[in-house]
Amino acid sequence: MPSPHPQLAPRSRRLAALSILAAGLVVGLTGCQSIAGIQPLSQVRVINVSPDSPALDIYQNPAQSSSAELYNVGFGAVSSYIPVAAGAFTHAAYNAGTQQQLASVHGSFAAGGQYTVLVGNTAASLQMTALKDHAYPAPAGKVALRFLDQATHAGTVDVYLVPPRTPFSHVSPIDTGLSFTSNTGYINAPAGSYSVVVVRAGTVPTSSTAPLYTSSRTRYASSSAHTIVLIDPPPSTFAGMQMISATDYDPSGN
Repeated sequence: MPSPHPQLAPRSRRLAALSILAAGLVVGLTGCQSIAGIQPLSQVRVINVSPDSPALDIYQNPAQSSSAELYNVGFGAVSSYIPVAAGAFTHAAYNAGTQQQLASVHGSFAAGGQYTVLVGNTAASLQMTALKDHAYPAPAGKVALRFLDQATHAGTVDVYLVPPRTPFSHVSPIDTGLSFTSNTGYINAPAGSYSVVVVRAGTVPTSSTAPLYTSSRTRYASSSAHTIVLIDPPPSTFAGMQMISATDYDPSGN
């Protein structure tokens, strides 16, 4: 397969959607953006959760194009959705600004579909996965939440949604037994405000339980859909776990 030449590609020619580096913060970007006046046949975004990989340039069908879809995608980044043609595809991740391909994924986009290309695992074992996203409303009064476990060192965990002013010991887990690469699929939960709390699998919550991770409180709107990715902390910082939240469907249309 011919190598692309990112150093020759005019960066203004493509949608080089700027990523946001989530250095310990919860990141959320609305997933319903498109180019005005164009009806996309399909939409794709990229999430990079490889804790020690270099910044990445992302290509679709690199054998056919010398221009990247996204440039310099760093750890913890969530791109906007980009309109693309439906059909078979190859997405490839390159060390930013070079011709060094690090990983790729093959699949197809359906017309009207919405997808995430997830870049995960450590740099030495970089993996890309294509996921079909929730592109339609959750039931009224509900929020659809999908949890992806991309934390390479945390071990098996249980995940809770804890409402405000509710003791942790009074809450049941939304899912249990998640380990690296787990994908819960979309789970419908009552819409509202929650902190996401992650504990080691099998932990019985008490007032003295020390979670692996507790997010800031977030309001999840009725009929919305979100992907929540459990990730490693940035290298050389501290042990534990962090989280990225991305909006898959926003009923307000933003």
